Amino acid sequence: MDLHELLITPGARLPFRKELSLERLDFPGLLSFRAAPVGEGVIENSADVLTLRGSIRARLHCACDRCAREFDRDVEIPLDVPLATELQDEESPDYFLLEGDDLDLDDLLETSFILDLEPRFLCREDCKGLCPRCGADLNLGPCGCKKEKDPRLAVLEQLLDDRD
Repeated sequence: MDLHELLITPGARLPFRKELSLERLDFPGLLSFRAAPVGEGVIENSADVLTLRGSIRARLHCACDRCAREFDRDVEIPLDVPLATELQDEESPDYFLLEGDDLDLDDLLETSFILDLEPRFLCREDCKGLCPRCGADLNLGPCGCKKEKDPRLAVLEQLLDDRD
C-alpha cells in the first residue's frame, strides 16, 4: 500500500479494507474459519505521525483445549498501530516499520491477528475439561472415577487404618 501522499499531507486519511490470507493463520485448536478475517479501518496522518486504527473481525470454528468440544467464536481485534519510516529507538517494538513509503498491510494485519489471538480456545471460561482417567466430559457432571490418593500421604493413611 503506497502511503506517499498520506506522508506529505497532514490531516489526510486513507481508509482500508483487507481480507487476510488464511495461508499463515493455522493454530492448534482452530479447525476452520466460518468467516475469513477481515481488517478494516483508516490510516491517518496526525501532526506527521501515521497511525493505523481499526479492527480485525473473524468467525472461528474451534475445538476446546480442555474438553475437545467444537464451537464457533466471533473475534474482534482492535488495531491502534503507529507507523514509522525509521525506528528512533531500536528497543521500541511499538512501531510498525514502513518500507520506504510502502506499508505491507498483509504483514501488519497477519502479525496483529496472530499476536492478539487467545493462546488457547475454550468453549466457555469455566470449562472443566475431561477426566484424565476415563475421558468423560466433566462439564456434563462427575464421571464416577474414585479420586486418586496422593502417594505422599500413603504412610499417614496406613496409620489411620491401624487405629481402626
